[in-house]
Amino acid sequence: MTQQSFPRLMIAAPSKSSGKTLLSIGLVAALTKRGMDVQPFKKGPDFIDPRWLTYAACGRECRNLDIFLMGREVVFELFCKNGANSDISIIEGNHGLFDGQDIEGGDCGAGLAALLQVPVLLVVDCRGFARGIAPLVSGLLNFPGGEHIKGVILNNVATPRHEKRLRAAMERYCDLPILGVLPRNPNVVIDERHLGLEPVGEREELGERITVIGDFIAQHVDLDGIVALANRASDLNVPPASKQNHQAGEPVRVAYAADRAFHFYYPDNLEALQQEGVELIPFSMLQDEKLPEVDGLFIGGGFPEMFMEELAANRSMMSDIRQQVDLGLPVYAECGGLMVLAQQIQWKDRVASFAGAIPVDIVMHARPQGYGFMELTGSGELSWPAVGQNVRCHEFHYSKVVRIGEGVKFAYKVKRGFGVDGHWDGILYKNVFASYAHIHAASEKGWAKFLASFWRQNRINISK
Repeated sequence: MTQQSFPRLMIAAPSKSSGKTLLSIGLVAALTKRGMDVQPFKKGPDFIDPRWLTYAACGRECRNLDIFLMGREVVFELFCKNGANSDISIIEGNHGLFDGQDIEGGDCGAGLAALLQVPVLLVVDCRGFARGIAPLVSGLLNFPGGEHIKGVILNNVATPRHEKRLRAAMERYCDLPILGVLPRNPNVVIDERHLGLEPVGEREELGERITVIGDFIAQHVDLDGIVALANRASDLNVPPASKQNHQAGEPVRVAYAADRAFHFYYPDNLEALQQEGVELIPFSMLQDEKLPEVDGLFIGGGFPEMFMEELAANRSMMSDIRQQVDLGLPVYAECGGLMVLAQQIQWKDRVASFAGAIPVDIVMHARPQGYGFMELTGSGELSWPAVGQNVRCHEFHYSKVVRIGEGVKFAYKVKRGFGVDGHWDGILYKNVFASYAHIHAASEKGWAKFLASFWRQNRINISK
């Protein structure tokens, strides 16, 4: 073990939608603008917030940390590996600071703060509060794990008079420094939709919006005080890096969809695949007419329903995917990827024909059909996961498979969650493996090796 300095800070809140993401994006942008090398992290399996944080950090990939999915040891290793050689690490929490799967709090935000010995900066939505802010914050401070809270940001403050009353209550009852006050400002709101925040990349003015958010945060918070708080974090005992004698298999070229409609990929997953000998070739499902010359295909999650007309209009791409699947092209798809492979998607009164590579139809609903952590086990149809092997992952989809044609088998049995029908997930058809489950490579060590082998063993070369 060697002790190493990791200036770090967690942004947390009493509950969701309190301003964590706005503050996190703004801090990362403001500190990056100061010339600091900022490493962003996101607690939980979310895809969207990390893309905002990556963009704000000017290229340092935001990394996900989740104790339930990955386990404590892996989370600690990932943090140390990616937080090293940065000036400061900013961890954006999820949900409320004390919300998690474990009733004892081992996997909540406070549990992560304890594991990483990271000071917590609490952002509180002050709408509807005056003196009442004090018992709320006091309760959090005195709840088990609340000792990690070291500062507070007051958000959605209406007027100078409102701020004065909030400060008076905090100073009288809470021994906690106020490191910023954010006035209500409609110009710095990030739009939300059914899967969370509006994704990065869907608007051309994104850079300008992040600059506005960064300037807003820099104007209304004590950046020097926040950096000083991060610098007070204790050194961590970092285990020596394990020696890896990993040998990748024969190289295999795999196209992966990367555009406004499909962009839910964990950086750790892409890197794990590359370590297994997978050469990843990006392409656009919206703009390209054909798949690149590759041996396999990877379609991650995203928002195909938001681009129904554009995707359906690209008949050349949809037809090429279907033809290549008919020829035996090995395809791995997650959630949105499953949807675009379907024959059609219905959303309200709109119906669009998609690739038709798998014999299923999809309907979008007003409420989530699968939401939260999943636990799966192998059905025996594939070498991974094995029968009886427990796979932890997550799902978040408003779509549902409403028709399944002949010839479909399933890779997973659902132990927790919904998947395709509440019992099964992981559609297997020809050489297609399409699932609602989002897998993280750090959670499932065999995932990347299996996928590389799946593409390699079933490869067909697309020659244009």
